Amino acid sequence: MQTRTILSFLITALLLAPAKSETFEFDIVIYGGTSAGVVAAIQADSMGHTVALIEPSDRLGGLTSGGLGQTDIGNKAAIGGLSREFYRRVRNHYAQPSAWKWQASDEYRSGGQSSTSVTEETMWTFEPSVAKNIYDQWIQRTSIKTLKQERLDRSKGGVMTSGSPPRITQIKLESGLQIRGKAFIDCTYEGDLMAAAGVSYTIGREANATYGETLNGVQVGKAIHHQLVSGVDPYVVQGDPTSGLLPHIDPTGPGIEGQADHRVQAYCFRMCMTDHPENRIPFHRPEGYVEQWYELLLRNFEAGEKRVPWHIGHMPNRKTDANNNFGFSTDFIGQNYDYPDASYEQREAIVAEHRLYQQGLCWTLANHPRVPESVRQHVSRWGMCKDEFADGSGWQDQLYIREARRMVSDYVMTQHHCQGRETADDPIGLAAYTMDSHHQQRYVGSDGKAHNEGDVQVGGFSPYPISYRSIIPKPNQCSNLLVPVCLSASHIAFGSIRMEPVFMVLGQSAATAASLSINNNCSVQQVPYQELAARLTQDRQILAWTGPKPSPPRPGLRPENLAGIVIDEQKASRQGFEQSGTTVYPYVLEGYLHDGDANKGAQHATFEFMVPRAGQYEVRIGYTAHSNRATNVPVTIQHAAGSNTITINQKKPPVIEGLFQPIGIYQFLTGSTYTVKITNEGTDGYVILDAIQIVPSQNES
Repeated sequence: MQTRTILSFLITALLLAPAKSETFEFDIVIYGGTSAGVVAAIQADSMGHTVALIEPSDRLGGLTSGGLGQTDIGNKAAIGGLSREFYRRVRNHYAQPSAWKWQASDEYRSGGQSSTSVTEETMWTFEPSVAKNIYDQWIQRTSIKTLKQERLDRSKGGVMTSGSPPRITQIKLESGLQIRGKAFIDCTYEGDLMAAAGVSYTIGREANATYGETLNGVQVGKAIHHQLVSGVDPYVVQGDPTSGLLPHIDPTGPGIEGQADHRVQAYCFRMCMTDHPENRIPFHRPEGYVEQWYELLLRNFEAGEKRVPWHIGHMPNRKTDANNNFGFSTDFIGQNYDYPDASYEQREAIVAEHRLYQQGLCWTLANHPRVPESVRQHVSRWGMCKDEFADGSGWQDQLYIREARRMVSDYVMTQHHCQGRETADDPIGLAAYTMDSHHQQRYVGSDGKAHNEGDVQVGGFSPYPISYRSIIPKPNQCSNLLVPVCLSASHIAFGSIRMEPVFMVLGQSAATAASLSINNNCSVQQVPYQELAARLTQDRQILAWTGPKPSPPRPGLRPENLAGIVIDEQKASRQGFEQSGTTVYPYVLEGYLHDGDANKGAQHATFEFMVPRAGQYEVRIGYTAHSNRATNVPVTIQHAAGSNTITINQKKPPVIEGLFQPIGIYQFLTGSTYTVKITNEGTDGYVILDAIQIVPSQNES
């Protein structure tokens, strides 16, 4: 017994002993085995360099192998190089009959960007395990040294630099390994190497004024998508503010429209689920389940929400890439503000809490008696996959880090680049997605009800170039580091760039630049751009968009240039009316909203106003006429003598400036708030929501 005890002690002491310090040297060191990191490593290896690829987890591919199987890109023709090669390999995999275990190949319909045509050379939807295997096999055919489950020592001394301007000479891993390199690439979603090297960065939203943008900062007015149903009470005891707020509602929100704040857009897990009985793991009530976390969800249903609150992207073999949708869904809104700068231990706790939230959400949707039966029946069909992420019973470790740190270099990508007002003259790839930000907070509105804030979805522009200068630090901060993921971009521009195919494009371009900096014995800031562009073109990167370009929308009418009081639809309190348009002109400001000719009776908007002096005013409704419009749109006007409801025919062009249709003259008093409410109850076509206009009647003017 004593001998066994001593042996056990010696084994324990050996396991707890510090790792032996060893130093390895490579030409190019890549920290972060995300999709960008894998592609960067493959490119660097192909250019004849020794390469280390360091990944903190035990899985390569980041989100691409971590559940994000429905590729977001916007225009897949903008993607070239090794990024496109990845999607070719996906297509080649699914061309094999052996790839189809849970369904026949001709039964699969993606609903995304993938075509099932045999002539399509690429495929853009896939199972997580397929992406992982493609990356693993790709790496195995190279000389790349892959170090998994190795994390950067982020304490002082974890990144060693020398010289002026500084260059990274060596990084230290928590295991004690020391990695020397000539060039370094930070491909993490968090920007840990960048931050530890002393490179400047930002977290959160810039003010619109910082770069002259309109879609940055706090966005209450544009947060029309993925909203809670109107009238959801935010308090623990409904109607009683003294009882305190429900969990995850920000008591300090929403802030000032367009102003900077510390908030980052919400994270979630992209869920790979299945409805195949043989492969399905039913949703379970997780240990630590907190029912009150979902009280807002239940009240949202009770207020009229009838939809299943997630988006199902169909993957091969009856699997999904499930994502956030509607007002209360998989996004854990407001619970990630500390993540970008947090310690590893703090991040692990945040990830665990996100997983607990999402597991609890799935169980609640499938089982809670206050959830509509139709929703429970639908959700109960689904479960996690037995053959994906087996160690986590179908749940992955890779959280969707939609944004964290963003480098601040001498060149910042902004909204102006996305919309074509500015163009980078040193492109290293194209971005093509809508400027997209998920919600960043829940708050109590002026109506005393719960609202979401931060969602912005603005597109309609062509693919645009990303500047080489946006992936390199300021020259005086680091001369041999490239940052293709946490690149230099404003919050709203990053929301367009942050797509996995683009990260792979930028990873390849970063590795090419690192190689050229070594070959030319120069800093990454001094790499000759013409030489870089020539090599990128040789490697089939796409540096300029030559396809069709959409016509920019015409500028809308400004309220201050119109008579009386004009209130745009963005300032109305709305339920529904989530689809925007600019096809028919004229309109006020940036366009109009419509009901999609759907969910009749469930969509409505209320405009509030006060008059500067008592008297009679003409009320006008703004809309654009078209043959697909409704002929019977109900409008209710509250006025001093009560209220009136009329219907308007939106097929008929408005009589005033082609935009405003008078609907009567009414008496209004000073000091009182009045409303105009527009609904789609019983309507027979598309209902348009643009603006209202309140003008003194001729007798009052």
